[in-house]
This record gives sequence, structure tokens and C-alpha cells, in this order.
Amino acid sequence: MNNCSMKILLVEDDNDHAELVIRSFNECDIPNEIIHAKDGEEALIFLNKKPVGSKTNLSFFPNLILLDLRLPKIDGINVLSTIKNDNFLKQIPVVIFTTSNSPYDIEKSYFHHANSYLVKPNDYPNYQKLVNDLAHYWLELNKNNNNL
Repeated sequence: MNNCSMKILLVEDDNDHAELVIRSFNECDIPNEIIHAKDGEEALIFLNKKPVGSKTNLSFFPNLILLDLRLPKIDGINVLSTIKNDNFLKQIPVVIFTTSNSPYDIEKSYFHHANSYLVKPNDYPNYQKLVNDLAHYWLELNKNNNNL
């Protein structure tokens, strides 16, 4: 296991859902830091900040973005599109994490280059298992620029 803390940007407007994600990640055996953005605008403001004197330092940015679709101010698809159209940010994996099982939402998300699309389970044990599996895959097993 990697001993350094992995950063996750959670973009979620529902405080109960955010708390479930945070609690589930805290129960994983992967050290992590969760940055919670409550809407799409807040997420993009965070992602557009770059450390002073750095244009290419990915260590400042999250290793993973968990993105809900139904967000105030700027919706999830527009946030996803903005990220994936930015030459710097597009390297960060974006997992759509939503309650929507709509084929339209799934198709639109992949059209805008989502790295994965997951539907939130309705019960806590399955929710916790899904987050644990997600954490192990994206933050431990998957090799990308953020964890090399």
C-alpha cells in the first residue's frame, strides 16, 4: 500500500451523501484527504488555483475527483466538460458518483470523457463496499500520473 495520503475532490451538494462518502473513505485502509466542494462552481474555483510558481505540479491537485451530476450553480456535466477540455486538469480521473441510473446521463458522461460512472447504492453496506472498491482501484491499483 502507498503510505502517502491520496487527495480526493468530492463534488457533492447533498451533505448526507457527502458524509457517507467521507465516512466510507475513512473506513478504507488507504490514507486519504477529502476536499469537499458543495457545488460545481466551488469545484472549478478550487481546480483553477495553481500553486505559486508552478504550472505543471500535479501534486497540488487531487488524485481523484468524485463528481455528482445534479449540482447547483454549474452542473456535473459542465464541470466534467471543463475539466476534460483543460490540458492540465484532464489528467485527473473523474468518476461520476450519482443516484442517476439514466442511460442518457451515462451516455452524456462518457461522451464528455468521464473515467467511470457509478450509481450510489441505497443501503450503507453496499455503499461502503462500493466506496472501498473505488478507493482501492483508483487510489492504489490504477497507475496514473498522480500516483507514480
